[in-house]
Amino acid sequence: MATALSFKYDRGADILYIDKVPPYPEQASEELDDEVVTRLNPDTGEIENLEILFFSTRLLRQDWFTIPLKADLRLTASI
Repeated sequence: MATALSFKYDRGADILYIDKVPPYPEQASEELDDEVVTRLNPDTGEIENLEILFFSTRLLRQDWFTIPLKADLRLTASI
């Protein structure tokens, strides 16, 4: 079953949070290239959360930034 994503921006910390589930202490963290942090399910290793650090500075750059992930995007029945 597909899970809806939640997007939150913390202006003070300048971090964009992309969540499939609320973060919890047992998650493992791993930093990817370009200051993107993943939070992983401790049992399955599945990515449950992303933290994109220094998000506003990325918007000011001349080039696009990419996140090294594959996604299967679909519309849900209700939003």
